[in-house]
Amino acid sequence: MRRVSLDKIQSGAILAKTIVTLEGKVLLASGVEITEEFKKRLLANGITEVYIEDEISKDIQIHGVVHEDIVTEAKRRVKLMMTNPSLKTSIDGYQIMQIVDKIISDILSNRDIVATLSDIRSVDDYTFSHSVNVCILSLIIGIGFGYGSDKLRELGVGSILHDIGKMMIPQEILKKPVQLTNDEFEEIKKHTIYGHELLKKIRGISMMASYIILGHHERMDGSGYPYHLKGENIHKAARIVAVADVYDALTTDRFYRKKLMPHEVIDYITSLGSQHFDQDVVDVFIRYIAYYPVGTGVILNTGERGIVKKYNKKYPTRPVVRVVTDASGKMLQKQKEVDLTSELQYRIVDIWDI
Repeated sequence: MRRVSLDKIQSGAILAKTIVTLEGKVLLASGVEITEEFKKRLLANGITEVYIEDEISKDIQIHGVVHEDIVTEAKRRVKLMMTNPSLKTSIDGYQIMQIVDKIISDILSNRDIVATLSDIRSVDDYTFSHSVNVCILSLIIGIGFGYGSDKLRELGVGSILHDIGKMMIPQEILKKPVQLTNDEFEEIKKHTIYGHELLKKIRGISMMASYIILGHHERMDGSGYPYHLKGENIHKAARIVAVADVYDALTTDRFYRKKLMPHEVIDYITSLGSQHFDQDVVDVFIRYIAYYPVGTGVILNTGERGIVKKYNKKYPTRPVVRVVTDASGKMLQKQKEVDLTSELQYRIVDIWDI
């Protein structure tokens, strides 16, 4: 199994994972051959990538850190909540806690937590998918810090609601496909304040959630917004969500830019380190994030090309790679597997957009 852009799919490719909308409608079932007509159906629903089965990715399994049914249900419920006309006056705090508790329980059931997000997202449902993914990533960081159940729940509630203020922003600004004007960007920045004001009205939601919503765009050097807070003046939970927010945003296609690869975003976050982010948070995050996720196409220093088959948590830049072509790009009749942790003559030098 591997993840592929629709425009890269060749005839005969078989869909590996069923695609379901947040309303529960099956767009395409696993096992079908992807035709041009099916591609058009997916694109019409804002789907630009799918998982396929083919010879070079046979038997490679890709699993998210949270089960797909839980992620889909969480996104559906977040969408229903955020698009509810009564949002500006009330939020069901109990329902949010239920969602968060399910996610926490599922993450903790993993013996070896690696933050891999395997969901297929609709461009139109970005805000809802992003909210759930940031929640998952933030909780993983919280677990890395040793947070107990109560603190994890508070972190989860704040992170899943971190962008709720965007529901007060006009859709034509949120979905504008070109660069925003200065006035439009200033309006976007107000989502932190709008969300904070909204949460203050809700019973049962902790102050930590409010601090997250207000402060997840603040930066350690004071260059963030809305109040240009610095260092320890930014709540720790907001500093956690800041890293999760940037990672998920940059690894996702948007109306106005193409996504970056996970390793590129990890390098970006690491390079900014204590300038923008809490260094302790970054250090914990990179311990749990997949530098080259399973299914990624890679180019080795030998010129050979392959697909990441297994992630090595202790050595994130040295996974197990299934080599499928020789240095000239010719497909091998007999594939081979190389464990980069033991065969040190090999290293990854680039990504292969298969």
